[in-house]
Amino acid sequence: MEHRLAAVLAADMVGYTRLMEMDERGTLERLRTHRIELIDPAIAKNHGRIIKTTGDGMLVEFQSVVDAARCAVEIQDRMRRRNTDVPEDRRIRFRVGINLGDIIFDEGDIYGDGVNLAARLEQLAEAGGICVSQAVYDQVHDKVDFGFESLGLKSFKNISRQMPVWRVVLDERGAVETGSGASSGGRAIAKPVIAVMPFANMSGDAEQEFFVDGLTEDIITELSRRHELFVISRNSTFVYKGQSANLREVARKLGAQYIVEGSVRKAGSNLRVTVQLIDTANDAHIWAERYDRRMDDIFAIQDEVTAAIVATLPGRLEAAQRDQLARKTPANLVAYECVLAAKVLHHRSTPDDNRQAQSLIRRAVDLEPDYAHARAWRGCILGQAWVHGWCDDQDATFEEVVGELEKALALDDNDADVHRILAAINVNRNDLTRARYHQERALALNPNYDLVVVQQGELLTWLGRPEEGIDWIGKAMRLNPHHPERFWSHLGKAYFNARRYPEAIEAFMHLSVMDATQHAFAAAAYTWLGDDTAAAAHAGRIAEIDPDFSPETLQATLHYLDPDDQAHLLNGIQKARTLVAGDGTADRQAARTGKPTVVTRPTPLEKRPRAS
Repeated sequence: MEHRLAAVLAADMVGYTRLMEMDERGTLERLRTHRIELIDPAIAKNHGRIIKTTGDGMLVEFQSVVDAARCAVEIQDRMRRRNTDVPEDRRIRFRVGINLGDIIFDEGDIYGDGVNLAARLEQLAEAGGICVSQAVYDQVHDKVDFGFESLGLKSFKNISRQMPVWRVVLDERGAVETGSGASSGGRAIAKPVIAVMPFANMSGDAEQEFFVDGLTEDIITELSRRHELFVISRNSTFVYKGQSANLREVARKLGAQYIVEGSVRKAGSNLRVTVQLIDTANDAHIWAERYDRRMDDIFAIQDEVTAAIVATLPGRLEAAQRDQLARKTPANLVAYECVLAAKVLHHRSTPDDNRQAQSLIRRAVDLEPDYAHARAWRGCILGQAWVHGWCDDQDATFEEVVGELEKALALDDNDADVHRILAAINVNRNDLTRARYHQERALALNPNYDLVVVQQGELLTWLGRPEEGIDWIGKAMRLNPHHPERFWSHLGKAYFNARRYPEAIEAFMHLSVMDATQHAFAAAAYTWLGDDTAAAAHAGRIAEIDPDFSPETLQATLHYLDPDDQAHLLNGIQKARTLVAGDGTADRQAARTGKPTVVTRPTPLEKRPRAS
């Protein structure tokens, strides 16, 4: 029996009994997932030791009370982020109490008033909240970057005296999600995390917004080429365009250690770019520069800015001396500006914007036929029209996409977008060998490009390596905290192929609207879990959304290397469809079409709609 001073963290799941009554298996699986992916790693990273667990709670010992507080905040912040898109009645939340006091250690367990008070503090905490004792507050309040609020003196069961209690103020911090191994301040990531905010247009000319946004995007792309950096994606930083947001709050939400901000003033043929690099830990402006150039020197400006930022990052001086990645630039500046404007329109993802983007990118190619990046993006913009059906002749559009990409590849083999789009095209051709080659080239050229990274996860899933795919998709989500919803769809499909059905269902539940294919995956997942009611519900939604849906039409969008993976999905869907209202819907359709469920591979060169 040993007496010692320690920080004790007590945690309890809110509404455990109610959630178990609603969905026992699903609740346990989701709780297990949170333990494996978030809670246990956070405890280990902050040097904690789990003493005991119950079905809905745990007791953890820390040698440092600061570590205990940071661990609790990280867990609550990231759980809040995970719950964002989960229905209110299905959310898993925890209450946490922390105390610093004497404990008795005996045969692997801990006892004493220090433990009892931690448990009582946990009961005072609100759902998703943290309560701490006076002793904890005294030790940590000036050592952490989150605040506290006094709850006054409180009485506790079986404790004779009233004691002051403090509540951790989480709302002021915002949610932090910086990825595996990241602390609440994002400092545990080995690579420096940098976010480039949208540059301000100081020209007083709304027409220059395309140019300014494009310049920002090019700087992000150039930084992303650096393997030694973790660069937040354009989609996440552009959420704050036009907002007077507090940079420290933005940094916390994005998990960024460094922020780049700047402005562009264009007057005639003259250009002034101002850039500054900020350390978000202390709001220090550690580097600033102004570039006065003529417009024909814009590419030199971009290279200088990128090199200067990399060289200034702590511990990255040697990285700045590495050879600059070769980049081909167009001689025609008008063509360049057309590409910038087309990219901005493409990101808006509407039919009208796509048509305008096509017109601009066509002009860029006409002005400079050998501009590889323009041809790559023409292929991408036309591909967007092909995927969404925003074209009159899909077959002709597909051939045009392939033609532009082949021309781009011949002109420049070092453009990540060229290889990214070619990889997607070859997946749709069912040529997974060629798709893998282009995907690996894209990843080597731009390892921090979220669209390349998520596509790597998607491809690995098709190749029968879903566990690796899950890891890559997770990385893409960390690179882009404001990632498109379709990332959840990719994750759900990967979990399904890994036979991790509860996680697959949870991923699909993050989607605001599910299409027929996503309902089909969910139906199959519930089928293999043995939940006939839920399987039938999703199968019924398939018929409502797409009355013409059939296993054959779905099969045309599947690209599994292993026929067994395809059969596993299709058979699960077929079983779910037979459950709909008990009326044998699938059997009737098979009788109507004269075709049973087909589980063979489609022909390699067959053109087909791209799966979402």
